[in-house]
Amino acid sequence: MSKIQIVTDSTAYLTKDEIKKYNIKVVPLMVHFQGQDNIEGSPGEFEEFFDKLKTSEDFPTTSQPSSGAFAKVFQEAIDEGKEVVTIVISSKLSGTYNSALIAADMVDSEKVTVIDSLTSVANLKHMAIKAHEMAKEGKTREEIEKAIEDQKTKMGIYLTVGTLDYLKKGGRLSGAQAFVGTILNVKPILKVSNGIIEPVGKVRGKKKAIEMMIKNIPEEVKTIYIPQIFNEEEALEIKATLEKKFPKAKLEITDLGPVIGAHLGPKAVGVCFTW
Repeated sequence: MSKIQIVTDSTAYLTKDEIKKYNIKVVPLMVHFQGQDNIEGSPGEFEEFFDKLKTSEDFPTTSQPSSGAFAKVFQEAIDEGKEVVTIVISSKLSGTYNSALIAADMVDSEKVTVIDSLTSVANLKHMAIKAHEMAKEGKTREEIEKAIEDQKTKMGIYLTVGTLDYLKKGGRLSGAQAFVGTILNVKPILKVSNGIIEPVGKVRGKKKAIEMMIKNIPEEVKTIYIPQIFNEEEALEIKATLEKKFPKAKLEITDLGPVIGAHLGPKAVGVCFTW
């Protein structure tokens, strides 16, 4: 058994099977919506949220886990004789990293490493699983941290949406921009760069948006994830295209949950990749 416990947060969107298989502890972010506070949950549990989002006048807000939630997980691992490596959503997207840092000081901080992934979704999942595999091989916390820091320089995320409605509701677009964009069938392309989500282009039509995202994947890619929100049909089409273009790459379709997905909405799709 590994002497290092890997911890991440819910925006890695690890499935329950993956959490069990890799023994990764997940500390969930909170979603505040329609007067209720709920933990984000795992893939397979998002349908009700997105169904409500389609018709609700309310727009969800999110909050990072409490430092106490992290401290509880850290202490349990330490009590089992383990050290801890925690990898979380970009500090520029959430206060989760700060919560984890505070939590480390609440326990034996000499046994806890907290890493700002500068990313999220499937690339965060990739990092957590990579850290687990290294821990299983007997690597030290320092060796794992170095490998994850290196991985940060070899990854990318591009996303696009089915409709501009959710970017408008979330305040990312003005009403006028959304109206004109909808009329012209404009699809923005969003990129995670230096830890933040920013627009990097816009094209007419979803097909062109997908083509542009795929063009940004480097030839040396090793793993490609296709994150989507109730858009498996399009995700499968993208997967088929990628299988032909990158026959050696590992490919996987993944889900996006409420914290990241609320601003994108149903029918969003993207590519996350590492090399």
